[in-house]
Amino acid sequence: MNQADDALAKKRYFAIVAMRLAGALLVLIGFVLIRGGWELAGQPTDRWIGVALVLIGAFDFAVMPRLLARRWRSPKKL
Repeated sequence: MNQADDALAKKRYFAIVAMRLAGALLVLIGFVLIRGGWELAGQPTDRWIGVALVLIGAFDFAVMPRLLARRWRSPKKL
C-alpha cells in the first residue's frame, strides 16, 4: 500500500466510526424524547419523534457501517 491508499483507508475507517457514533447518539436522544426529558412539540408528538430517532439511529449504527464497508471493499485479486 502506498501513502494515498493509507490515507483513503483512514478516511473510510473514520467515516464508519462516525456513522456508528451518530447512530448511538440518535438512539440516546430518541430515548430521552420518549421518556419526556426534552420537550419539542408536546408529549404525544415527542414520543413519535423519539421512536423515529431510535429506529433511524439503530439503522445507522447497525446497517450503514456494513453497507459502507461492502461498498468500499477492495476487489479480490485472482
